[in-house]
Amino acid sequence: MTGPQLFVDAWDPSYGASFEATPGGPVTPSSTQVDADVELPAVDWRAIGPRPGVAAPAVVLLVDGVRRIDASVWTAEEDGASYPGIAASYAAGVVRCDLERGVAELAGARVGRGLFTASPSAQEVTCGQVRYPVHRVGGTGELSKLPAAVQAPLTALEVAVSDAARADGDLLVVDGPLRARRQLPRTLGYIKTQHSQYLDARLTAVVTGLGSGQRSPVFRLGTAWGGWSWYLRLPVTVGAPWAGIVRLECSPDLAPQDAIALADLSLVTLPRFASSPYKDPRAPQNLVPIAGLERRLRGLLGDARLLHRALTMATRGGVRR
Repeated sequence: MTGPQLFVDAWDPSYGASFEATPGGPVTPSSTQVDADVELPAVDWRAIGPRPGVAAPAVVLLVDGVRRIDASVWTAEEDGASYPGIAASYAAGVVRCDLERGVAELAGARVGRGLFTASPSAQEVTCGQVRYPVHRVGGTGELSKLPAAVQAPLTALEVAVSDAARADGDLLVVDGPLRARRQLPRTLGYIKTQHSQYLDARLTAVVTGLGSGQRSPVFRLGTAWGGWSWYLRLPVTVGAPWAGIVRLECSPDLAPQDAIALADLSLVTLPRFASSPYKDPRAPQNLVPIAGLERRLRGLLGDARLLHRALTMATRGGVRR
């Protein structure tokens, strides 16, 4: 009797796995409603390769953001109450890839910081030239939930740097779900880690059977945050069923034919940016320009130890209010 086939995920385990299933396992279907009859009837689903005549755009913009907790803090309120908080730094940037000239360059980057807490009396903390404005969070502000509060201002920063760098005709690729960026034109959300399985077993078999440089048909996720979506396999050697597979999404406000056109465009554009295992532990999903951008943005955040020391000195005796 033979056992199941075993694969080793190509990703460095410190980054998690390229496919993270729900607790019930990869075969557990998501509760999200899916319309699979968008590009092809579900009964006719098959792998789709590059279509003749579809060319990559002259310019591709890739945007990403990073965040870091510089310190955890607590407030001491006048009424005796105490609230947790975090001092966080975050940055967003855009890489402009000119495919005609073969040149990639940083098109813009911005840094933000904040003190995230539910404290009604906390005020910004100043450490020399560095400021941490207060971002008031709702509820009781549990410490475990505070890191998620950084996402909204980080997304706003990503939108701002994207708007400043865009020109007519370019393609914008956002590292991660679109979230509040669904209104941006010619924009793709690039999800490199698959946390949920949206399709039934038969359609999932089409996805895991994709060859390098092939995509699934476009489908629609029927949720408030959903939209048009499809899977694509980047260039990868033979490996686990989900190796090299990413999910793309675009605005639900687009007509079906426009979403399909973007899916075709992604297939002739994104594979050229795929990383290699000897260069990146998250290859091939962590695109080469994104990896370089992440390193640049982390450098812009400043020295974590110096900031932690400065925050400690600035808040000695209690958070400044």
